[in-house]
Amino acid sequence: MKFNYILILFSSLIIYSCDKSEETFKPGQLWLDNNGVHINAHGGGFLFSNDTYYWFGEHKTEGEAGNKANVGVHCYSSKDLYNWKDEGIALSVSENTSSLIVKGCIIERPKVIYNTKNKQFVMWFHHELKGKGYNAAMTGVAVSDKITGPYSYIKSVNPNKGIWPMNYPDSLKILGSNLGKFKKWSKEWNKEMEKGAILKRDFERGQMARDMALFVDDDGTAYHIHSSEENTTLHIAELTDDYLDFTDKYVRALPNKSNEAPAIFKRGDNYFMLSSGLSGWKPNAARSAIANHPLGPWKELGNPCRGTKEAINKTFYSQSTYILPVQGKQDSYIFMADRWTPENAIDGSYIWLPIEFENNKPIIKWIDEWSIK
Repeated sequence: MKFNYILILFSSLIIYSCDKSEETFKPGQLWLDNNGVHINAHGGGFLFSNDTYYWFGEHKTEGEAGNKANVGVHCYSSKDLYNWKDEGIALSVSENTSSLIVKGCIIERPKVIYNTKNKQFVMWFHHELKGKGYNAAMTGVAVSDKITGPYSYIKSVNPNKGIWPMNYPDSLKILGSNLGKFKKWSKEWNKEMEKGAILKRDFERGQMARDMALFVDDDGTAYHIHSSEENTTLHIAELTDDYLDFTDKYVRALPNKSNEAPAIFKRGDNYFMLSSGLSGWKPNAARSAIANHPLGPWKELGNPCRGTKEAINKTFYSQSTYILPVQGKQDSYIFMADRWTPENAIDGSYIWLPIEFENNKPIIKWIDEWSIK
């Protein structure tokens, strides 16, 4: 009888914990969905539609192998950003070995935007082919008539094949470089990289597209932002009116500055970008930049984080994934980041913090627990 009583009490506690509504953000802590399960949507993207927020992210599984796409892209919904309902898998990997999104490939940083022209939800993601490591450096696209899916996979590409960037000097538009003659990271090597040595190498096959983000401007124009040229230079590319392809209009942003994990948002007449450096799964210092147009030019603003030296040098032990403007709140933005655990992918947690502004620069400070004002 005593055992049965304890079991009933324990079950009641589980039910209570699942039903209890959250009213604050607790960065880095366990975050349960409506089923009492830690939210599984890493490298996430967000879309606000019909008074509801939707969170799309990588569905991770246990162990190091969980960093690969064994399930697909997970979707959650929320009315208040604190409490999330599991909407299931929006994009599933395929069991068909001839499919490019076969189980075991890599699908990272999925982002979804809505196309008013075709009344379709469009998902783009960083895509690596199964068994090829990070060599493919492609971006994939899928569509759905319903925001929660299921999404139908269309294709994966290396963008802007045979097209020079809009801001690339005519004097450099000659294939080939002297990169191989110099020691990696030497002064001469860096000069060749700034001139676009990898851009030229990939000109005929299409450019690399790894860590990525999407941004839709006020006029409806959509942009695809991605780490390219072996992650040394960001490319910002305009998408077609249906958001399913590239228009051939793109620029090199912050050449040879080694940025990844880009996230763009607009505040007033300015566009801001947060990103990270290159250190694999290990956290590093965040970067920020400003422009008066998505295609730039972009000006670096430095590390937006404030706090202890170790915390700001590691972005509170996380990496940026998205900047969310809070609906109905003027000048309210949330910095969204992931705290990766590559040795057991499913344990990754989320860092959400408010963005402040000082002298028109984004500032991020650590807060143990907070709510939207």
